[in-house]
Amino acid sequence: MFENELVSKAIDYIVENLNEKISIEDVADYCHLSKYYFSRVFKAETGESVYAFIKRLKMEQSAIEMKLGKEKTITDIGVTYGYSSSNYSSAFKKHHHISPPAEFRKTVNTNCASHPFILDKLAEFQSFEEYNQQIQITELDDFVVIYERYLGNYLDLGKNFCEFTEKYKNYLKEDTLLIERFFDDPSITNVSQCLYDICMTVDENCLLENVMTIQGGKFAVYRFDGLIPDIYEALQGIFNIWLPNSRYEMDERYGLDIYRRMDRDNQHVIIDLCIPIK
Repeated sequence: MFENELVSKAIDYIVENLNEKISIEDVADYCHLSKYYFSRVFKAETGESVYAFIKRLKMEQSAIEMKLGKEKTITDIGVTYGYSSSNYSSAFKKHHHISPPAEFRKTVNTNCASHPFILDKLAEFQSFEEYNQQIQITELDDFVVIYERYLGNYLDLGKNFCEFTEKYKNYLKEDTLLIERFFDDPSITNVSQCLYDICMTVDENCLLENVMTIQGGKFAVYRFDGLIPDIYEALQGIFNIWLPNSRYEMDERYGLDIYRRMDRDNQHVIIDLCIPIK
């Protein structure tokens, strides 16, 4: 969990401006800190320099765009993140160990994929028609939430949720929703570097410092009812099969997992997997 709120604020600024030319000075100025002090604090909290963090996110988000946007050319995607055609190919190869980027594109949108959390297992996907029958296009209201931000492995999510709900148990009500907001795709991002927020809906008058509003809007909502280890397969099926073949695009908001029921003893959950679309 991030202990320094300014680092969390800096990450918000970075992800919201990722397709701009962001310098360390820009982020430090946004946080009202000196460049050198901010750089030390950021690396101590994340394990990465500001420059390395920005470069990694550009590479990973561009790969996600390549995965989801069939109509976008590789050159256009590179330009979006500030790279010329030749520079993008070189940077992509160095980060993802695949060259050229077209080779990466051939590995996505297939009916199965390797599973980053379960060795020797393939995640197998349904057809577009099967996903389409189960997905509802829904307008969600804004959520006012208590949140804590994490950078790490999704396998720690259960433990982190337990600690989070215990810490804020006095704010739990009958209609409280537990929400995870995810920023990364663990089929692309190293599983130890996934960024996510653990959240709990709360009254808008809550006086805690770590309260924010998650923007609502149009979402593609898939109701998952099953075992926790199978969530990855369901979510990747939506990203690999349904979204690229639907008439929708993912927009700049981030995905949400809204927990409707949680049985930790039996590893069973009912979750609405919510993908922001336009």
